[in-house]
Amino acid sequence: MTSDPTQFDFEIPARPEYLSLVRSLVVEAAEMDASLSRERIEDFKVAVSEATTNAIEAHARACRDDSIRIRCTLFDDRLEFHITDRGYGFYPDQIQVLPEPDDPSRLNFERGLGIYLMRVLSDKVEIQSGPDGTEVSLAIDLPANNSNS
Repeated sequence: MTSDPTQFDFEIPARPEYLSLVRSLVVEAAEMDASLSRERIEDFKVAVSEATTNAIEAHARACRDDSIRIRCTLFDDRLEFHITDRGYGFYPDQIQVLPEPDDPSRLNFERGLGIYLMRVLSDKVEIQSGPDGTEVSLAIDLPANNSNS
């Protein structure tokens, strides 16, 4: 049986002190489905936090003071977060390829793990970016509802 998704839309100021609010929302939303393990919830919290951090940084680079939009949707089979900023945008396919995290030469780079972590810690990642901003969509599957897949 399919039920209507539960959805929350909100905006946060583009400031790092609001990351804890976003992290709390991820945990609260994920706990609405008892099938997710604590480890899976924590992983997804990191992924959403990375996307939100990138959005905050994009606003800072573009000298924007408007809010970042976040949409959380709990479907029968997955949990999705969409993080939308109004920064300058970027081309995801042109991101510098860095050494793997366990490669010792990776220590020469201070940044650049955000998108990698999003991809490793989420089941689905989509990035739509252009000169007027970026939307990052992250999703994790809900295991109890995917047993027939």
